[in-house]
Amino acid sequence: MTLTWEGLGWERLGAGVGRCRLPGWDCTAGLVVGAGAALVVDAGSSLTEGTRIRAQAEVLAGGRVTHLALTHPHFDHVFGAASFAGAEVYAAVGTDAVFAAGRGQLRADAVREGLPAEDADAAVTALAAPRHPVSGEWTLDLGEGRQALLANVGPGHTAHDLAVLVPGDPEVVFCGDLVEESGEPQAGPDAVPSRWPDALDRLLALGGPDALYVPGHGAVVDAAFVRRQRDALAARFGVS
Repeated sequence: MTLTWEGLGWERLGAGVGRCRLPGWDCTAGLVVGAGAALVVDAGSSLTEGTRIRAQAEVLAGGRVTHLALTHPHFDHVFGAASFAGAEVYAAVGTDAVFAAGRGQLRADAVREGLPAEDADAAVTALAAPRHPVSGEWTLDLGEGRQALLANVGPGHTAHDLAVLVPGDPEVVFCGDLVEESGEPQAGPDAVPSRWPDALDRLLALGGPDALYVPGHGAVVDAAFVRRQRDALAARFGVS
């Protein structure tokens, strides 16, 4: 029996493109299937979750995950990264410094939010610097005309926000936590509120008016939603 995207609990967004909403923190993990290559967007909140994402992605892709993009350095999006051994890992420039110097804070954040301490310890111990820091834009060729554009659109939600644009009909933009649908966008101590509306302007320019925008948490939204959230953040933080 051939397993479908929906059969594995994934939402298909276009040909070879989809996402799943992970339990616990309702984070998104994305998948872009190429020819003999597959890109996963975000790795989940633990090694166990990362292993599950990878296994499901490889069933859907019909082969191994070759690339992993991390949208920002928060535990619920990166603690599964070590489960993608052998994949080429991409993140916004500066993420490696967060992983090197901020491990204690990442662990503390995870445990405070309810991740078991032993899971947090295992993830922090295994966490490695992304091999490929993205400072501007980076196009991945996934084979047979399938591409994905990685764009350093931050700072905003953090100082190191990466978006992933998948051309197609429709175009799909994985936004990380620059956009949230299931609640008000969270601005922690590592947020850069004065730059967040600009980051959303860059997202909108990247995807255009007809793209599907996939938030870090919540349901897929359209450009009008992103624009409303941009204006609400500008008002919230007193930014023009």
